[in-house]
Amino acid sequence: MYSEIMVAPMREELTRLGIRELKTPGEVDRELGIRQGTTMVIVNSICGCAAGRMRPAVRIALAHSTRPERVFSVFAGQDQAATERARSYFTGYRPSSPSIAILREGQLVHMLERSDIERRDAFDIALELKRVFDEHCAKPV
Repeated sequence: MYSEIMVAPMREELTRLGIRELKTPGEVDRELGIRQGTTMVIVNSICGCAAGRMRPAVRIALAHSTRPERVFSVFAGQDQAATERARSYFTGYRPSSPSIAILREGQLVHMLERSDIERRDAFDIALELKRVFDEHCAKPV
């Protein structure tokens, strides 16, 4: 486990955007068990390179006109039980941090793993997120 002093700025980078942290398995099940609408779950991480690109990408993407209805984060290496429970909703994917999952009606529809994040810049990651938001989060006309 990392010291809270070390992770606090990384948590705040997302919470100041209005992203709610899920810190217990119960919170994860309560929120991800809702099988309506669209949800983005961010597995935050202390990793400098990948997470340092992922958090700004999330900020950019959430400014898009279309976005998930609900956005949550868990912190790998800090809130281990909550992170493990969140990952149980990402069927077909190995544990990865950082990562970003998009769920629609409770079903995983898109996953960005660490390998999809670590070699890209924040703007490229944000472009992919915006595309996914348009595809999966837009309300039918």
